Amino acid sequence: MSSSEQVNDNASAGGDGPHVGNDDRTRSQSAGSSAMSRVINHMSGNKIEALLWLTRIITVLSTFAFFLPVFGGNPYSYYQKVLLSNAVTSALRLHQRVPNFQFSREYLGRLFLEDSAHYLFYSLIFVTGPPVSMALLPVFLYAVLHAQRYTKQLLDQVGPTSVALVRRLLLTVEQRQVSILRFIACNEIFLMPSFVFLILTGQSNILTPFLYYRFLSLRYASQRNPYCKQLFYEIRCAVETLCSRPQCPQFLSGICYKAIGLISRLAPTAAAN
Repeated sequence: MSSSEQVNDNASAGGDGPHVGNDDRTRSQSAGSSAMSRVINHMSGNKIEALLWLTRIITVLSTFAFFLPVFGGNPYSYYQKVLLSNAVTSALRLHQRVPNFQFSREYLGRLFLEDSAHYLFYSLIFVTGPPVSMALLPVFLYAVLHAQRYTKQLLDQVGPTSVALVRRLLLTVEQRQVSILRFIACNEIFLMPSFVFLILTGQSNILTPFLYYRFLSLRYASQRNPYCKQLFYEIRCAVETLCSRPQCPQFLSGICYKAIGLISRLAPTAAAN
């Protein structure tokens, strides 16, 4: 074989390499475009659910930006974005649950039975006041809980095994849902006594505790979320157990029993049904 033939053979043997690479790239781009098209079609199929997901993602990202100042920007601006995005989420969810607004007592009664109405009211309580870091935790955790379901749906559109790390995180959130809901209920409860400190330090006005009491009453009487009422009961049992011990000072047990009696009288009567 001549040297020119060897050169031609080598060129033809190595010429398949770039074509194969281009084919792989083309297939990869085609698969990516197809996955993106499926995601867009899925979101377009139910625009309200897609918008809810976006507002919840904004809530999550704004919370991170508030607690982690490395992102820059005004922390108070991020604080307001968290509460405003939660207000939008709650309003959209409320529209889904109780459509066809009517200015009537019956309609308003049904409206305030919804958890979405509770957290719309919650956002309005805190959005114009000084930042209260503790107030962002329930909003953030609810956004994470609800966003994880729709995020999983979007990942399924991309592929059943796509983004394994994110899927593991979503599975962890799903498995710990009850613990997260109990933590949210604890945060809702203990935010009330914290107003004493907040008022003394000038981080809250005197009207906020009265508004928050109304919110907490709604949460206690919630028909869809029993955790607030359940945590109140568990805390009461724990305090009564501690007060019944001989080691507990008499004056302290007396204060605790009076506090239990006051809280019991303030509890919504509808919740007892």
